[in-house]
Amino acid sequence: MNRFAIKAGLGACVLGASVLIPAQVSAEPAATATGTELSGMTVFLDPGHQGSSEGHDLAQQVNDGRGNTKDCQTSGMTSLGGVPEHTINWNVTQLVKSSLESLGAKVVLSRQDDTGWGGCIDERARAASESNADLAVSIHADSTAQGEDASKHGFHMIIPSLPIPDEKADAAQSGGGLEASKMMRDAYKSDGFVPANYAGVNDGLQTRADVAGPALTQVPLVFVEMGNGSNKEDSAQLESSDGQLKHAITITTGIVTYLLTGSEAAPAQELAAAPDATTAPNASEDSASSTTTTTPKATTPKAAPKSTAPDSAQLSELMEMLAPLLEVQGLDGLQDLVNDKNLGLVSDLASTLLAVITGAGGGN
Repeated sequence: MNRFAIKAGLGACVLGASVLIPAQVSAEPAATATGTELSGMTVFLDPGHQGSSEGHDLAQQVNDGRGNTKDCQTSGMTSLGGVPEHTINWNVTQLVKSSLESLGAKVVLSRQDDTGWGGCIDERARAASESNADLAVSIHADSTAQGEDASKHGFHMIIPSLPIPDEKADAAQSGGGLEASKMMRDAYKSDGFVPANYAGVNDGLQTRADVAGPALTQVPLVFVEMGNGSNKEDSAQLESSDGQLKHAITITTGIVTYLLTGSEAAPAQELAAAPDATTAPNASEDSASSTTTTTPKATTPKAAPKSTAPDSAQLSELMEMLAPLLEVQGLDGLQDLVNDKNLGLVSDLASTLLAVITGAGGGN
């Protein structure tokens, strides 16, 4: 499988341009999308938290999947720029949803809007299980302080401590869930995101026994913490349209990589002990800053092939070709993303599209 073609094609899909799909064999060029590449597959997307908890008790105790109980929900963090986590999660989820549907996947959401109640954590896990999804992805952003925390930054995937008491949940998370989480971690690293440097995170993975969602979900689950909203740089990216787009492209890449290349994974290898972590002021079900006990052994991600950024004349040709396809979710268009500061975000997409324009096909 050509991961370069996957990333480039998904960048186009997230932007509303279904012009490329992943190549099925590394030697093949990227092909024109038909919209059926993920036909028959279901993805459950959970944009963490909810727009309003009015009329609901966030402290209501629900099953935590390990014989105990915990709070029904948390309100979620607020970024340094004042954007609530539920809105960040919702925006990214909508971009991922659009991309997956453009490739023929059925997408089921845990909540239907960003204004009302989104359900307790056990209800979301049950909905994911009942969807019989090929993969569930819970999308979140973390925080480590009420105000700014300059020292802690980065993304991570939350891995449930194994074994899980429920046999179906244990099979799902020790197999496909762990495999998909590592693929998502690799997608984040390949796209230039830096793994979190706090709370016992080891190479982008953090193992926890206090997060109920994975322990209750009977389909493979990836629990993404996109970044630390208490960190100035992470927060700025989480708040901005182009930052949310970059996260969406990466998350979609991780999902499709698993759906098209993943296999039934063997049970998780023995987990290594991780250093103790200090619980942050707002540690919760949806904040990975709680104390961790174990961390999976790190795996070395496959290196993504290098690409060459286009020159100005080629870029103009690319922009002209994409002109009718630039309006997605209120974004002004791809032109706003292609500048000196963030050309790297779309360089793989641009290079592959330019190869199509010149008849060279996709690169390996």
